[in-house]
Formats: sequence, structure tokens, C-alpha cells
Amino acid sequence: MPVLDREPSKDLGGGDGLSKLPLPSLKDTLDMYLRCMKHLLTEEQFNKTQNIVKQFGAPGGVGERLQSKLEERRKNKANWVYDYWLNDMYLNNRLALPVNSSPAMVFPQQNFRAPIDSLRFAAHLISGVLEYKTLLDGRALPVDYARGQLAGTPLCMEQYYRLFTSYRLPGPERDTLVAQESSVMPEPEHIIVACKNQFFVLDVVINFRRLNERDLLTQLEKIVKMADSEEEQLPPIGLLTSDGRTEWAESRSVLMRESTNRDSLDMIERCLCLVCLDDASGPELSDTTRAMLMLHGGGVAKNGGNRWYDKPMQFVVGADGCCGVVCEHSPFEGIVLVQCTEYLLKYMIGSPSKLVRAASVSELPAPRRLRWKCTPEIHKLLACSADKLQRLVRNLDMNVHKFYDYGKEFIKKQKMSPDAYIQVALQLAYYRCHGRPVSTYESASIRRFQEGRVDNIRSATPEALAFVKAMTDGMLSTSDTEKMEMLRGAITAQTKYTILAITGMAIDNHLLGLREIAHELKIEKPEIFKDEAYLISNQFILSTSQVPTTVEMFCCYGPVVPNGYGACYNPQSDHILFSVSSFHESPQTCSAEFVKCLVQGLLDMRDLCNKCNCGSNPTEQRKEKHTQTETNWQNKMQRPSDLTKNPQTLPQVLVKTADQTTVEAQTQTSSQGEAQGLKNGSKS
Repeated sequence: MPVLDREPSKDLGGGDGLSKLPLPSLKDTLDMYLRCMKHLLTEEQFNKTQNIVKQFGAPGGVGERLQSKLEERRKNKANWVYDYWLNDMYLNNRLALPVNSSPAMVFPQQNFRAPIDSLRFAAHLISGVLEYKTLLDGRALPVDYARGQLAGTPLCMEQYYRLFTSYRLPGPERDTLVAQESSVMPEPEHIIVACKNQFFVLDVVINFRRLNERDLLTQLEKIVKMADSEEEQLPPIGLLTSDGRTEWAESRSVLMRESTNRDSLDMIERCLCLVCLDDASGPELSDTTRAMLMLHGGGVAKNGGNRWYDKPMQFVVGADGCCGVVCEHSPFEGIVLVQCTEYLLKYMIGSPSKLVRAASVSELPAPRRLRWKCTPEIHKLLACSADKLQRLVRNLDMNVHKFYDYGKEFIKKQKMSPDAYIQVALQLAYYRCHGRPVSTYESASIRRFQEGRVDNIRSATPEALAFVKAMTDGMLSTSDTEKMEMLRGAITAQTKYTILAITGMAIDNHLLGLREIAHELKIEKPEIFKDEAYLISNQFILSTSQVPTTVEMFCCYGPVVPNGYGACYNPQSDHILFSVSSFHESPQTCSAEFVKCLVQGLLDMRDLCNKCNCGSNPTEQRKEKHTQTETNWQNKMQRPSDLTKNPQTLPQVLVKTADQTTVEAQTQTSSQGEAQGLKNGSKS
């Protein structure tokens, strides 16, 4: 039997009144594991796995012993899987953070007519950050409630409180997520501003008073002047943070030998966040280009050194209007990034820029440039990091596509969950591109529970495979009625697994817990975890996430395996935005080809629904069809007329009305708190 709490328990760190994460029964997890894997393995592989699983789950066997140890662990911890999950998903992963781990939110293209406009935008944004930080410090953020499947449950809010107080410290074998505990007399708060690969300390509280927007603008203008001073320029130390985690840990220990460097590192590690003032990156600023620039800064020749990737929040303000946020993913999931970012953009629209001269702190002290002492060894390490970042820049194959033919309203009219429908479309796209199903990751929020983060929805279900085969190999031999039945079967299976996952009853966290407790007990690694099927099950060739927004922006990230795809989608009422990534170095993948198959699949699924559900009338959908893979849609965006009076200082943002924010499935990031995790599945 699964272990559940009958009564919600109080918890110190993970949210008052929330239940503890349940522990599924060993039998349920092992049965589901076999069901999830059977169609992804050869007959020979599956027979071998079936025997191994049977042996692992036998009465009195090793599985039962490990399960009882997990039950003990559950009694003693607020969340039995949290530490295991955090290490496995993030901190043990040795890959570089940009592209591989850190997702980005891309803002609408801003129209900065003069250099001062980008600084006004940055000052306004910082004001919003300070306003949001005040809410967090007062624990005044309203509680999120689950939406969509099993709506109405309060959700754990702990992740929000790590937004501006944590730091990912690199380690030789495992990183550390450092959370700063606020002291009784906190030091003056500061932000680090990166400009031309130099780092500056911007104190946001001076003489116990928070700087207003005019003061912030004055300080940013001083920073830009200081950064332009040729004789003072220092090497782009930020490049070191873009390297593999073990390499960066080694470089950091070299930097730490000098007291000057120790002081600079300390200031960066304790700051609220980074604001990166980027140089213009070139003429073409399509959605795809902006997504790539947000993920890696364009490498050493552009703004790749103007970053510090260990910090959770880096706000990027480009002189050419290319703006967004890059986030270090280990402290929080996607919902937190979306909620915080939407708060900031709405704040910037709702509270006009307050660039008044009144009540300024007289004679503000100049911001301080961080100094670095660089030995020849550090210069060599910098050159090495720059080369690796350049390779990552060349390797990323990104394709941002806005699918205009229909959106979630059409899907809801078919009485289907939009998230489940899009997941089935992604399965169809992969099958049409590659002729086989693969392990697929879709994050599901488990924030209903104390300290809950995510578990995995395994979207490559046997039912989805039956449907995609009928739509591909059996296009002519299967009737439309049969295909429609298969589509409904695939969507039902996807929805059922989603509910299992959000209620803490999916298999990935449980298998991880069994594996890790065996390691803790110094038991020889059980055969189930050495089996080829387990390795295949954790190679997430398709890493997907729903990241819906109510403000016109989109999320993107890289694949989690060399031969995989990252597929992030933002369903709106009449269109769906997709960000698809892969690596050029893989001969098997191509983002443009995947998008082409995805678009065709979505059109085929719509046609099938229209043929079989005559009651649904698609004429309400847009007649104009855009199926090209590159649509520069931000330019078409209409702004409310009252916002156009002062185009220099107002962000170009479109806010949707409340009735457009409902999210049906509790996967990636619902607009108010259910679906989680921008980019997960980075199993190393």
C-alpha cells in the first residue's frame, strides 16, 4: 500500500498545513515501470527487465528492504525525496549551465530609440524587483492554488523565497545550493550590474533609504561611463561561470587565492540579482535569434562574458531592445520565474516610470567596480572557457515558431485537455521525424506537498504510440473513427498519468529514492538500476514543458541529452508558441524538421477532430494561416493606445485578460501555480 497522510501536518520549511509527499507502494511503481518501458524496448530487453524487476520486488527481497527504509525516511523528513532529487536533477550534473540547464524568458522586443531608453527600462525594472522583494521579505505573497486537474488545493510557496537569496556554488563533484539566512541587521542590499563584461556594485539602499527610480537611473548612467573607460577594463571573468561545473569549481579555487578576488566573489554571491546591460547584437532580432542570445549571450564576441550564471536571476537589458531573464534552475521551478517576471512587467505597465528629481539621495556615492587579480593561469582558464562557450553557441539549433492555425480554445471544444493534446502532438512529431517512440519528460508540480518540487509525466504512453502509428504507418489502413478513438485513448492515458504525478504517485521520484537509499546503505547497486532499460528510461530524448504566460513573452531552453530535443510550449486561446531546441552536432536531430512535423501533425489532428466531431465549427479560428518556422510576431503586437504616449520608458508588453489565463493540465507552469519546472529531465 502507498504511504499517505490522513491529516495534513504542520511543517517548518515547506508550507503550513500541507501534507507530506506520499510514498507509492513498491508493487504499483514496478508495475507502472514495466508498462511505461515495454514499448520502448526490444522483446529481448523487455524479457530481461521483467525478470530483474520481478526479482527486485520479490517478497523479502532487496526492494522491500529499501522500501521500508524509505518509509522511515518519510517519517523523519518534511519531504523524503527533496535532497535526492535536487542532487540528481541539478547539483550532481557537471554540464555547463547555459543552454544545458538554465532556461530563459524572452520579453517582447523593446523599441529603445536612444541609449538612455534602455537605462530607463533597467531602472524601472530594478524598481519592480525591489517592490517584489519587499513583498517576499514581508512574507506577503498570496498563496498559489492548484488550477486545472484537481484544482483548489493550496501549494507550497517556499521556492519563491529563494528567488533573491540563493546561489549555486560550484563544487568538484557536486554543487551546493547556498541559501542566505537573513540576519537581524542585514547588510545594505545591492545588485550587481554587468556592463561590457565588467561587474559593478549598485547599492539599492543608501542611508537606510531605498533608491528611487531617478537615483537608480543616475547610478546606471555612471556605471555605463565607468565601463566605457578603456584603461580600466578587466578580463571577462564571468566567462568562467559558463564552463562545466567541475572546471568552474577549479577556476574559482584559483581565483580565491587572491584577497581582491575573494572580495569580488563575495559581493557577487551575496547580491540580490544581476542586471546585465548588453551591447547591441546585430541587425536580425527574430524570436529565434533573441531566444539564442538570451540562453548564451552570443558567446565571447557578443555578451557571453556579461553574465554570472550561478545567480538565480539575471535580468538582461540589451541596447537593441533584446531583453529577458536567464535563471539558474536549482532553487525554483518555472512557475516562480513566470510569476515573478509577470509581476515585474505588469508593474512596469501599471506604475508609470517615476523619473522625478524629488527626494533624491544627495550626492550618491559612485557605484563600485569589482576588481580582479588575474595571473597567467587565470588568463589561460578564461581562454579555455571562452572556447567551450563558443562551441555551445555554434552547437545550439533553436527554432521558435508561432502556430497560428488554432489554440487551446479549439482543443477545449473537443472536450480534451490542451496540455495532453499538445503532448500527443509532440509524440506524433517525434515519431514522424524518427520512426520510433522515446523516453519523454514532462514536469508535473508536486507543490501540493511540503517542500514539493516536481515529478515526471512519462508522455510516451503505449496509447500515444498506437495513435501516432495509426496517423503515420497506418494512415490509409485505419479509419478516421478508429484514429479518433485512439486519440481520445492517448489523451485519457496522458491525463491519468498527469493526475498520478501531481498527487505524488508517479514512478520517477520513487525509483530515484530506492536507488539512492541503496547507495546510502552501502548495498551493492541493485540490478534494476544497472539494467539497460533503466538507462534508456532516463535518457530523455524529448524534454518538454508547458510554460503558459498571461504577458506576451516566451520561455526557451536547450535539450538535456546530445541527441535530444527541448520542446517548450505556451498555449494561448487562438495560437500556440513553440520553442524547439536541439544540437547541430547530432546528425539525428534538426529543430526545423521537428517543427515542420509538429505543425503538420497539429493540422492533421485538427482535421481528424473536425471530421469526427461535426458539432465543432473551426471557422471561429483564424482564417489566416502562418506555418512558416520563423514568424516575427512581436512586431504585430498591438499595445493599448494609452501606453503609446511615452514609448521610451514603457515596456512593450501585452497583458491578457483574466479569462485567458486558465490552464487545464497541471504540468509545467500554470499561470497561477500548478504546472512546474521549466526545463527538467536533465538526468546525468
